[in-house]
Amino acid sequence: MRLLLTLLAIFAAVVALGFWTNQQLEVSAGELLQNIEQIEEDLESNQWDQAYAQTAELEKSWEKEAKWWPVVLDHQEIDNIEFSMAKAREYVAKKDTALTWGQLTELKLMINHIPEKEAVRLKNIF
Repeated sequence: MRLLLTLLAIFAAVVALGFWTNQQLEVSAGELLQNIEQIEEDLESNQWDQAYAQTAELEKSWEKEAKWWPVVLDHQEIDNIEFSMAKAREYVAKKDTALTWGQLTELKLMINHIPEKEAVRLKNIF
């Protein structure tokens, strides 16, 4: 009976840790998405200098918010996000509208995908 209770407690702790991790991923991703939306607002106003400054803020937020992500995520996904951020920064610096919008959209999709992929759900388990 003691073994069963111990295993049940371990299982509950693992599930709770999974939910907590997913909640933290959603909060971090939300912060990053707010920065991207601010860049998009600057682009709509044709304020390229502010958009470039906001890309620097996005990278600072990335360093702050996502420093613990490698513990729970695939490193390839993190690398892809970092590559996408670098591309977006350079497209903004060159004032290339089409490529900037495309890269920001890709970046938003990648960041949105992470909490969904890591969620503790039956479809993700099976």
